[in-house]
Parts: sequence; C-alpha cells; structure tokens
Amino acid sequence: MVGLAGGSVSPALASTNDQVNAGIDYGSFLTPAAVVRPRFRYWLPDSSVDPDTVREDIKSNAELGAGGIEFLPYFGYGGTIKGEPPGADWALSNFGTPQFLSVFQAALEAHKDNGLKMDFAMGPNQGQGVPASADDEGLQWDLVSFTKLVPGNSTFDGVIPGWGTGELVALIRAEVLSTQNLWYETTSQFTTVNVTYDQYILKDKSLVEYTSSVDLDTGHAFISAGTTEGTSSRIFAFYQRLSLHKNLDFAATDDSSIFDNGSYIVDHYSARGAETITKFWETYILSDSIKSLLSDVGNYGWEDSVEMTSNISWSRGLPERFQRLMGYEIRPILPLLAFGQNNINIQSSSPGAFQCILNTDDQGAGYINDFRAVLQDGYREYLTFLTNWTNTVLGVQFSAQPSYNLPMDMLATIPDVNAPECESLGFLDNIDIYRQFTGAANLAGKRVISNELGAMILEAFRYTIPDLLFSANRGFAGGVNQYVIHGQAFSGSYYATTWPGYVPWGYLFSESWNNKEPVWNHGLGDAIGYLARAQQILQTGVPKTDIAVFWKQSATSVTQEYDWSDLINAEGWSYSYISPDNFALPHAFVNESVLAPNGPGWKALLIHSSQNLSITAVEKLIEFANAGLPLLMVDGSPGFYSTKDGGLRSEFEAKLGALGAQKNVHSVSSVGLLAALSTLGLTPHVAAHTNGTIYTVWRETLEGSIGYAFIYSDLVASSGEIVFETTKTPYWFDPWTGERRPVLIYTQDGSKTTIPITLAGNQSAILAFSNTLSDEIGTPSFHITAAPSNVIGYQFRNCSGVAVHVAASEEPGVLSTSSGKQITLGSTDVPTSFALGNWTLTAEHWEAPANLSEQTVIAVKRNSTHNLIQLESWLDIPALANASGIGYYSTTFNWPPPRWNGTSRLGAYLTIPHLINTARLFVNGRTTPPVDLANAMLDISPYLVLGTNEVLVEVPTVMWNYLRSIFTELENAGAPPLLASLAGTLAPLPGSVNVGLVGDITVSPFKKVRIIG
Repeated sequence: MVGLAGGSVSPALASTNDQVNAGIDYGSFLTPAAVVRPRFRYWLPDSSVDPDTVREDIKSNAELGAGGIEFLPYFGYGGTIKGEPPGADWALSNFGTPQFLSVFQAALEAHKDNGLKMDFAMGPNQGQGVPASADDEGLQWDLVSFTKLVPGNSTFDGVIPGWGTGELVALIRAEVLSTQNLWYETTSQFTTVNVTYDQYILKDKSLVEYTSSVDLDTGHAFISAGTTEGTSSRIFAFYQRLSLHKNLDFAATDDSSIFDNGSYIVDHYSARGAETITKFWETYILSDSIKSLLSDVGNYGWEDSVEMTSNISWSRGLPERFQRLMGYEIRPILPLLAFGQNNINIQSSSPGAFQCILNTDDQGAGYINDFRAVLQDGYREYLTFLTNWTNTVLGVQFSAQPSYNLPMDMLATIPDVNAPECESLGFLDNIDIYRQFTGAANLAGKRVISNELGAMILEAFRYTIPDLLFSANRGFAGGVNQYVIHGQAFSGSYYATTWPGYVPWGYLFSESWNNKEPVWNHGLGDAIGYLARAQQILQTGVPKTDIAVFWKQSATSVTQEYDWSDLINAEGWSYSYISPDNFALPHAFVNESVLAPNGPGWKALLIHSSQNLSITAVEKLIEFANAGLPLLMVDGSPGFYSTKDGGLRSEFEAKLGALGAQKNVHSVSSVGLLAALSTLGLTPHVAAHTNGTIYTVWRETLEGSIGYAFIYSDLVASSGEIVFETTKTPYWFDPWTGERRPVLIYTQDGSKTTIPITLAGNQSAILAFSNTLSDEIGTPSFHITAAPSNVIGYQFRNCSGVAVHVAASEEPGVLSTSSGKQITLGSTDVPTSFALGNWTLTAEHWEAPANLSEQTVIAVKRNSTHNLIQLESWLDIPALANASGIGYYSTTFNWPPPRWNGTSRLGAYLTIPHLINTARLFVNGRTTPPVDLANAMLDISPYLVLGTNEVLVEVPTVMWNYLRSIFTELENAGAPPLLASLAGTLAPLPGSVNVGLVGDITVSPFKKVRIIG
C-alpha cells in the first residue's frame, strides 16, 4: 500500500502498537483511512433501542466521512440527569445483559459493514465501573474521617467519633496549637457557594496512633496523655468502607442478579478494580462472535475523565502500598490527609470538614506529596492492568482521560495508556494547558493524543462548525492529533420523548449531531474531511518541539501558570511540559545536546523559579546538563519539593548548588529568555515573523525524508513570513480539498526556507517538505522568490507550467524567480473586484411535526422566499427570526465584466468574508470544492461561462432559533429538558443565534500570466 510519501506500509493497523512507528495504513491525503479520521461519541440512550436504528446511525456516520463512533451506553448520564423514563427497564437493558449484547454486536457489525473503527466504553456511562456484587472488594473504597476535642484533662474515655461508619483504619491523637474557622468561594452545580471548614495547626511529632486501644466490638477507647502548655488535644478516627457509588443508578425492583443494582464504580487505586472490570467482560460480554468483531473493527476500549467522588481517595491495600514505597506508616499522618484529597475538580465545594497542618516549614506538605505519589502508583497499576488486558485479550488498545481530576501528577500517568485523552471543555481550549498534557505523551512515543471535542455548556443546538473548528485548531496547536466529537445522538424513538428525539445532557451541553441538524448533510462532512486530513498529518512521523518546560505538580490543576507569549509572538517557538516523573521513560536521554533526540528533540529545558524540585529530579537535571542540554533557570532558583518530614532540605540545597555550577545551566529572567536562547545559538524548527500570533507544529517521518508543518493563526489574522529549518522542496497540503501542490513563492538561504504567508483568524495551513514528493506531485524546476502584492494566487500544471493570478493594480509590480529572472506584471487592464447583489433567499424551514411524539421525523419542511437588498442575519428578517433550516442564496452576474478588453486570460476568485456556519458553493449548477470556513476564498474560474453566471450558496443554520420558540413543549426521557429547569439558576434561556449569510460576497477578477523560468 502507498502511504503519504509513497512508501510501503503495513496493510493493517498493528492493533496494539501505540508508538509513532506503528505500521498502519494511513490511506491517502485525499481519503484518509478510517483509523485516523475523527469519530463521534455516540450516546446510546439504553440498550432497549432498536439495533437497526443504531446500524443506520453508524452508516450515516460513514457517509459523513467520520471514522466511526465511540460507543457509550449513556443511561441518562448514569441516572444522574434523569432516572429511568416511563416504560424503560434498565435492569433488562443494563450493560452486559442480552439486550445490551444485541445492540453492541449490531454496532460492531455496522462498523465492519461500513469500513469503520469503533471505540467503546468499558462500562456504562463513563466506563468507570461495571455491574457487580455489592460486596466485591474491587469496588471503590472510601476513607471517612471524624474528629473530637479531648476534654481539658487530656483524657478520652468513650466511644470514638464515627464508630459504625466502616472498618476502623486508625485512631490518632494530636496536640492542637491553634484552631480557626476558614472559608473560600467556589463553584458547585453551576452556582457559587461558600465553603467553610475548621483548620487545626498540629504540633509536629505529636501525632500518635491509638488504634490498638479501641475495643473493636464496642468502639470504646481510653486515651490518657498529657499536653504541652498552650495546646489542646484532639482525636481523629478514620474508617474505610466500600463507597457503593454507582456509574449507573436506578431504582431496583428486584435483586436477583447483579444487573438489578445498576453498575458500581471500581477501585481506581489498584489493579483489583481493573480486575473487576475485566472479569465482568470475560463472563458476560466476550462471546466468540463479539471477540472476533472486536478484533476486526475495535479501536480503543475507553474510560472518561474520572468523576468519582469520595471523602478521602483510598484503596483497601493502600497502607501496605504506602509502607512499601515510602518506608514508613501512613496511619499516623492520616489527619494531614483529611482535606482536599478527593476529586479536586468535582469536589471543590466538599474538600472535607477540617484541615490539619503542621507547625513545620512545609506545614506537612511532604507527607501529602508522599500520599499522592502512592495514590498515583496505585492508579498507574489500574491503568496498566486495563491497557495490558485490552491489548492481549481484546487485541485492541486502551484510551483514557488520565487522572486530571484526581490528587496526583497528571503527567506521570499519561504514558500508561495507549492513547491518552484530554478534553476541550476541561482544558478550556487553552493551548498552553494542552501542551502540559501532550509533552509527556510525545516523550512516551504515543502516536495518538486524543481529545473529547466540542462539549460546550449552554450551546446545545447553538454550536456552529467554525466554533467547533476553533476548538479543534487550538488543540492541534497544542499537540492533540485525534478528535472524538461530543457527540452523535441516537436518531430513533425513545421513551417519553418528543421531537427532535433523545437529547443527551437535556439540552445543556453541545451537541446532538445527527440528521436532525441541518448541517449534518449540508456542510459538516467538509469539516470532518478537514479534521481527518489534519489528523492524518499530525499522526505521521515524530513530533519535534523546540523547548521543554519542567512541570511538577503534586496534584494537577488544569490551569495556565506561565505566560510564554514572548516566545510565541517574537519567534514562534514551540514548547511542551514534562514532569520529572517522566524522566524514567526510554526516550528521556540527552544526545548531542538534545533531550529525547528520538522523540520530541527538545533543544533546551526551562525551569521556572515557582517550580519545586526533588533531590532525584536535581540529580537527573545534572545528568542532562553534563550531557550538553542547555538548562535555563527562569526568574531565580526553584524551590524544594518536600517529601515525608521535609528533612532533606540541606541535601537538596547542596545538590541545587551543584546544578547551578554546571556550564550548561544558565540563570535568565523571563524578559531575557529570548536573548538567552539566541546567545546559545538556538533557533526554532519553525519561526514565525508575522503581525499576529502564530502557533506551529513540526513533525518528521522516521527516516527523515519528509517534514510536516501545521501552522495556525490564533484569533486574528496574521501576515508575514514563516522560516523553516530545512531546504527541502515545500508543498501545500490543503486539508479542505485534499489537494497537494508545490509552494511556488519562497526563498532559501543556507539551511532555511522562508515562505510568505497570510492567514485569517483561526485559519490553518499544512506544508510538507520533501525531495521525493516530486514523484507524486507535479513540481516546477524553478520557483518564485518575490512577487508583488497584486499576485493573489498561482498554480502549476505539468502541461502549462507556472501561472500567477494578477489582480487589478494601478502600478506594475516586479516578480523575481530563482533562476534570476525579473518580470514586470502590469494589471491596469484587469477589472476591479465587485460585490454581488440582488440576492434571492429561499429559506427551507425545518419544523416539528404536528404530533410532537413523532421523534423519527427529520423535520417538516416548507419554503419561503425573500428578496434581499443586502445579506443579513435571519434574526434581522422578521419572517425568519424564529426559523431554522437551510438558506439557499442565489444571484447572477455577467462575465466578463465590462472593463475587460479581451486580451488577457481572465479568471476570478469568489470571497465570502464571514461565515457564521458552513457553506457550500455552486456556480452554474456545478459544485465547487469545499471552502475554508476561516477564509472562504475560492477560484471559480473553471466554472465561469460567457454571459450570465448563477451563484448559489447553501447555508445551514443551527436548530436553536426554532427549538427555542417551542421549548416549553419539549420532553426528554420523561422530563422537561434539563436546561429548562436550570435556566433560572444559570442564566435566562440562551438567546437566538445569528444565522445565514452576512456581509458582501465579492468576485475578484484576475489575469493569468505564465511565468517562464
């Protein structure tokens, strides 16, 4: 088979090889293979739905151009949003039941029939557990804490606090130096809340365990111990128990099987929880036929971001794990772990009732760091077990959104799954935060870095494709190279639901993509093609990044901490983050002054003064510096990453001094960082010199024959030059059309190639550099080195050579070629641009059926006609203010324009200045190639005829403007939309959305001038 560069590749996906060198069939750039195309998260309402409708939905997915679905048995977000609707029986349709197996097999078969790849959740809802017995010790454990003040005589005689809550783990007494009640403000369930808690300052060395003093039959204890003057005494009791939290919860009517009790979240801090999942699959799901289908079309077993809650993150075997890894007992320090050690994102409003800190320099942070490291070790064991099982038993890979809600270092866990996944919602579409995620994955050699794309609150049925692509491009710029779009909705009938059918998240989050969205068959496929081609390029070869940033967090907070805008805006430097926990990875070595030369190939490592370093991290950094890697200490020296009692500070300071004495270690200020990099003789792989903000991604094939660049202009337009560290022949790869063509205007000097570039805001470009692609792509023997501003395009054909497109200009310009020729280009004879007018809008209204219970109806459609003096939003056209559907905009113009004298070969570009959503263009009844939604400028020369020319622009709208007008009539799974019930809490019901065509659409004539090299 032929790959992107014409090389030979394996005929099939090496299904368990997650590395950049996996021999897979990428398809062609024009038609990427399914395995590299974006997929949709598919929300199955429950397993009772019609399997044939699921098949049809997957077929529709294939016709759209997607690569398949991520199969997610949703069950109303595990029963959290809405329980069983009237008529449903979730015990019968539970995950793993015969009903489930029927629809699961149908989905797999539909993927096979349509040449797709399927991801699948490892359990219902988010995949974080399976149906199980309530006494299964592989379920989630919780640690619950209680405290009580000991009377003034420092003697406790009674039943310890919390007795009966669970199995006693420890009873601790400590001296309290001071107590205060504190509060902070946070967000919970879409509202702002004040969180209050008690803070106890504990005397160091006063924490003593009295667990053996407790009568395990009665909970009675007698504790007598003196206190230091000025202190009081408290006892702290800790109990472990199975949380019995569920990822599928419903009111059981029977208790005869595990399926009657929903599905339990499993222990995520040991392999025992993973074993509960895998044993369930082996017992209830893996028939011979399903195993065979998974082998054929399975892609990833998958788990979502960890959204389990607890009092204190715990596992039954954690004390033994702690002792083994840290060399001391965890029980005496448990009071220090009673606050903020649960789900740090979801439970920001319930961190614990009290917080204990020590009267030491680090306030007990060393003990917390050790606890989190042990939790992390258990979680990595869980991930590793699932990864190995899916690889060996299912023959597929495992993907997960690792750890970023949990109290641990996210970067440490990223390498443990085949395809680590982040999300546009939780990562805030922030390029810097994405780079915190992707650096560790790149160092681990992962071919795929996935992203859950497009979950936006209050945007259901309002979400436009340009908004989706904005999120996608920002992810691409941050190192993401695969998208699972949130999401595709089941298109059939479901219990107690009105048209337009079952809507996951109750209209609260975007999006419910299917054929009931006008864009589904009217433009979304073009965007899917764009994503597919970009993903194919960004999964090819090895990513090369300029700078590594040291990033160690005891518990990852998904926020941007540093501002590296000078690096980006001045030169276009690329960077990514790595944790010292990643230093043990095989690629983490220095050769020829480059860190991870077989991977990201970082040229320098930045360490900000706000970072804390452990002794082992400092020792590794000394090793890197000795091997020649430039280390830049930014804005001062880093601090000490404390462990245990923090007693190794003096040793740390000595080691840090030794690090600073290395010749390759440099102290710089953040404002002097660029100058320091220049002094060191370092330059970026891709340098941007523009008037905007350009982000770049550079990848190289393993043998180095082709380099690929992804260039993204963030938010605003950028114009200037891009400089590449290569002199191979450059080519444009158009992700919208699949066309590959040579770059014709550039200069080369020494080891660099400079290409002029102009990009609109949120527009991207892909380039390839190769000396072998000329075998596949027509390439001229010369190129243009300089061109005047009225050259607005160019083309090369083997039969006709190089031609430039010259627009109207009052003054001639000079064009220069690499062969030394200079050619004067006059264009006073070219007609000027003109705007199209006299538009007729035929609005195809998409409306509900008269009987709202007819869910399967796509829409009742009717047309209305509107003559427009100017193009304006439907909101400004009274008859369309509450309308949704498709706009067909038509007009005519005469060709050639009156000013043309007939002596030049005349062509034209059509430009749509601003697209609210997608658009498809037809000229004289012929379909043009897809337009770049960020810069909709298209050469329409091949479609023009002498005389009258007709232009038709097809523009789908979002459905919200119409749905909003009937919102009070809608029902979803037996209840009003969740958005309706929350609208008063969050904000008023979201307003209507601008839709349609706006602004002046222009035609820009040009003459074609052939250039002889």
